[in-house]
Order: sequence, then C-alpha cells, then structure tokens
Amino acid sequence: MQVLSSIFYFLLAGLCEIGGGYLIWRWLREGKSWKEALAGSLILTVYGLIATLQPANFGRVYAAYGGIFITLAIVWGWRVDGIVPDRFDLLGGAIALLGAGIIMYAPRR
Repeated sequence: MQVLSSIFYFLLAGLCEIGGGYLIWRWLREGKSWKEALAGSLILTVYGLIATLQPANFGRVYAAYGGIFITLAIVWGWRVDGIVPDRFDLLGGAIALLGAGIIMYAPRR
C-alpha cells in the first residue's frame, strides 16, 4: 500500500510541477495573463508540499522524481502540445522510470 501511495504522490507532484511550469511558460513566452503566472506559482508551491508526503528522504525522493518528471513531460508534450513521442523518447522515458523504481523501491537492509 505504501508503494501505491508513493506512486500517487509522484504522479500528483509531477502534474503540479509540469502544469504550474506550463502556465508560467505561457505567461512569459506566449503573452498570457498574469493570472496564469499566479496560478502557475501557486500550483508549483503545491508541488513542493506534495513531495514532502513521500516516505523516503529528500535526496532519494528528488532523485527518483527526476525519472517520473521525464516521463510525465513526454506524456504532457504528447497530450497537451501534440508532439508525438518517438522511439527514443519512449526508450529514454522507460529507462528513467526503471531508474526511479530502483531508487525508490529496491529492497534495502
């Protein structure tokens, strides 16, 4: 059960980080409203809070989160921006997820 809640927190944190960053990106790069920047900033703050719910130490959580972020960013680009991932995106994402899984969930003494 702890692994499932950890995966949920990773996914939720990733969506908050990418979504918040995306809103700030749109504000700066596409001239969107300052309200998008404010919403993005608040969502990024929530991302930081969610990460603290993970059961592991800071370094391990953030190292593993990198793999989750890579994969979610590929999916975001595909579903939101319409950039279809190629085989190298998929391979890189799979390797990143494998690394994240090892870092977080490998049995330790």
